[in-house]
Amino acid sequence: MADPALNQTFRPFISLERRRFLATLVGSLLAAPSVAAAQSNQAVRRIGVVGSGASMLVAARREGLRRVGWIEGENIVVEELRMGDGNTASIQKLAQDVARFKLELIIAPTNRHISAARAATTTVPIVMVYATDPVGEGFIASLARPGGNITGLTWDAGPEIRGKLVELLAECRPGLSRLAGPVDANYPGYRENMLAVESAAKARRMSFRAVEVREASALAGAFTTMVEAGADAIIVGDGPFLWTQRQRIAELAARHRLPTAYPHRDGPEAGGLLSYGTSIPAAWHRAAVYVDKILKGTKPADLPVAQPTLFELVINLKTAKALGLPIPPSVLGRADEVIQ
Repeated sequence: MADPALNQTFRPFISLERRRFLATLVGSLLAAPSVAAAQSNQAVRRIGVVGSGASMLVAARREGLRRVGWIEGENIVVEELRMGDGNTASIQKLAQDVARFKLELIIAPTNRHISAARAATTTVPIVMVYATDPVGEGFIASLARPGGNITGLTWDAGPEIRGKLVELLAECRPGLSRLAGPVDANYPGYRENMLAVESAAKARRMSFRAVEVREASALAGAFTTMVEAGADAIIVGDGPFLWTQRQRIAELAARHRLPTAYPHRDGPEAGGLLSYGTSIPAAWHRAAVYVDKILKGTKPADLPVAQPTLFELVINLKTAKALGLPIPPSVLGRADEVIQ
């Protein structure tokens, strides 16, 4: 290693010609893009995302991609794709955007988005984030061997997981006898999930009433119906529509002083009592792994579809106190997160 003292000694003796050469070299490097920068620009990949405009979902997507080495705006560009109402004209527009942007891959979160993406292209790889019954919907041939250009994650953890919400509510509020809950009738598989809730309730000598809701304006009426039916607690159904209404549902539940259980953590974060289920941000993080593998050359048909494996219990202690509901230590001790 060179002696720093020697470097200091010899620096003053650099010739005038040498200095001019170095100045010219530095100037040219600053004026022209570097080889590394040019190579980086050539390596930028372009993908599209259908319907993930919520800020929380965008943050989860970016974090997931970052974890596997893809930085938006640096080595990957993400185009936000609109699918309209899913009619023929909007599907054609989506297909045109896929071709115009020269997309190498599409991320499609829900069944509605997956269906639109599949109608728009049969060649560009599609990564599902939280698909419901993707085999039954015809998106893939099987979980192990999806085939075609679609793979990713399914949201299906088995309807029995919904029974866990009944168990938790029963532990938090002994003496429950009547449960009810809003359900999205347009969400695939909602009947199977609600039957699982009904079965779990019946096993504990409780009743369950599902109230179908298709639009936000109907939520207040749905709560009136559930209250008039004598509901002691609420179990919120699955689906993107009810997810977008989690804040409103929490507000209505608080107004009627009803403890509310959700299938994902965003419920108690919005003011509900508790949740037990898979994490939506975690699903985006896992989806990023599929994006990485496909961009590096793996075919979608060769990537088995993943099912949820991690479930979390989140409790909003502030909401519990507002309801005058002491949460048993046995439940608090099992919580993955407690919101104070």
